[in-house]
Amino acid sequence: MTDQRLGLIGGGNMARSLVGGLINSGIAPESIIVSDPDDSIRQALAEDFSVQTCADNSSAAHVADILVLAVKPQVMQCAVEDIAENLLQRQPLVVSIAAGIPIASIESWAGSPLPLIRVMPNTPAVTGNGASGMYANPRVSESQRAQAQKIMEAIGIAVWVDEESLIDTVTAVSGSGPAYFFYLMDAMVKAAQEGGLNPEASRQLTLQTALGAAQLALASDESPTELRRRVTSPGGTTQAAVELLDKNGCKEILIRAVHAARERSIELAKLLGEQ
Repeated sequence: MTDQRLGLIGGGNMARSLVGGLINSGIAPESIIVSDPDDSIRQALAEDFSVQTCADNSSAAHVADILVLAVKPQVMQCAVEDIAENLLQRQPLVVSIAAGIPIASIESWAGSPLPLIRVMPNTPAVTGNGASGMYANPRVSESQRAQAQKIMEAIGIAVWVDEESLIDTVTAVSGSGPAYFFYLMDAMVKAAQEGGLNPEASRQLTLQTALGAAQLALASDESPTELRRRVTSPGGTTQAAVELLDKNGCKEILIRAVHAARERSIELAKLLGEQ
């Protein structure tokens, strides 16, 4: 991103995470400009990161070589139409991190074809541990793909998909995924308390176990199934728990839940794209 300006439309939590991650990775603050109508958000970004801020979107779009659309899906159409002239004249690489907005809709609102990348990040990005799925339209060059990947890797990992429709699957797996793990953690914390542990011990043991299991899986070439088998002794406590989960179809229920999230993502994309 040498000698290129990065603009962000919207200064919310995800944009803030990106700014912080990029600066920590060595990007100069003066190369970043963020637009947001909220004065308190602009002030916090300027004070915390020394980046340039502005109230109107066109000021950011006018100078950006790479433009990140980080507004809520409900206001995306208005935001894009507001900067359509800037997009037409400057032709920046546009990176959308708004959930459920198809590339075709953004190009329609902009009134011109653009090099455009659609990204689905997730909430752990705020701690630098995010997982993002990315799709690029044919107008995006290899160098632009590399630039976009560097941006998203400032807040975690980034994985490319070959078809835009697969972003719905990404949404269901990693976009909604943190909630599935929080759901499991909540159940384990409650079970621990029912077993006599105090709330703080229940929380610490559950969260550290979740973190340790994830780190172990990341460090291993073995599948989660094989890792589970390694800690499941015949006739032991883990086997008793896993057998009850299997008996009640927990794995099948979770698979159905992910599919339900994907179907809802498809439905919402259609609704948002028709606005």
